[in-house]
Amino acid sequence: MNPEISCISNGLTVVTDPMPGLESAAVGVWVNTGTRNETPPEMGISHMLEHMAFKGTERRTARMIAEEIEAVGGILNAYTSREQTAFHARVLKNDVPVALDIIADILIRPTFEAGELERERQVVLQELGQARDTPDDIIFDHLQNTMFQNQAMGWPILGEEATVSAFSQQMLRDYMATNYRAGAMTLIASGAVEHGAMVRLAEDLFGGLKSGAIPAPPAARYTGGEFRLEEDLEQAHLAFALPGLANADPDFFVGQIHATALGGGTSSRLFQEAREKRGLCYSIYAFANGFQDSGFLGIYAGTGEKEAGEIAAVVAGEMEAMAANLTEAEVARARAQIKVSLLMGLERPGTRAEQIACQLFALGRLQSPAEIVAHLDAIDAAQVRGYAARVMQCAVPAMAAVGPVSRLESHARFARRFGGAALPSAAESMVKAAL
Repeated sequence: MNPEISCISNGLTVVTDPMPGLESAAVGVWVNTGTRNETPPEMGISHMLEHMAFKGTERRTARMIAEEIEAVGGILNAYTSREQTAFHARVLKNDVPVALDIIADILIRPTFEAGELERERQVVLQELGQARDTPDDIIFDHLQNTMFQNQAMGWPILGEEATVSAFSQQMLRDYMATNYRAGAMTLIASGAVEHGAMVRLAEDLFGGLKSGAIPAPPAARYTGGEFRLEEDLEQAHLAFALPGLANADPDFFVGQIHATALGGGTSSRLFQEAREKRGLCYSIYAFANGFQDSGFLGIYAGTGEKEAGEIAAVVAGEMEAMAANLTEAEVARARAQIKVSLLMGLERPGTRAEQIACQLFALGRLQSPAEIVAHLDAIDAAQVRGYAARVMQCAVPAMAAVGPVSRLESHARFARRFGGAALPSAAESMVKAAL
């Protein structure tokens, strides 16, 4: 990677990442705003705005947007996360100006027409219903809300029926005016692109963005606790979490290796113990998610009603064992998995653009693949064992469970396997409300 970075007159950052030999490019704008920037009445508005951006501008109808990008064989899409919203396209190199003109139009001149808002409101409400019908998906919303109770970091990205039903045109305009400013946005182009041409395009097309920064969201506060919902399902869907590392933490890659060795593949401890040795579940894995000022280690298992009673003990037991006897061979396997994922991603311009966006947001600078590999190569088993021991000190782990979960051990018992604290009163009320 040999990216170049510039800023245009209003403060918009422009990054190009040329990939010689390609005939196409991935281009997009990443906005440093997401669910955690919302107020209670705005819960889900970042996601709604992402939907509405494609529903018409002062120059184009929703159909014109769709037909114009597909007339050049391009793909236009967007996504919302807890900290960022992205609008991106994949096109042939000669059609980059077309894609960027459409993206600039939807970000600068959206109309939020009333009829389109009502139609899209129904689409999002259906999306909410579909998510609730997918327990292995919605379980992570419950887990996030259990980790970060009573704060925007814990809210569902889709919002809730009450807030989505109340969104107005003015609310969308106000949210966009506050949070969609050039100082908090980055235009990234990877593939068959040239830096000077992209900077000129950015100045021409995105010069109308309002300059300035956006309000900083409240700091995330991990709470832990439990959510449990008994439902008549074939499987129990279980998710556990403990505090982890922010993206900029010096030990970030230590946490990634720890999560990968714990449950990142078929050779991982959880897969081998829970599935291969005990036959407790079909699916079990661990992952480490980082945010700007916080992070968490997560574990998911899908299992039967009878087997659910054993899973929590297996999870805690394997985590405790890692702190005592994780081997250099396990670290080497985890390191190889992370390296391969990183380096294979460099073959895809869309993945490269997303990596650039994440690094700039989290670190304020770019990390080369060589720098990341050097970080990974410098980590040994002793460091990961030390981190595993720190994780085990958590007093209030988070637990979310949906399905036939009556046999799942209590949160108080699970907590005693770690720091030993009982379920806090706020989490108790959450469990009672769910039941």
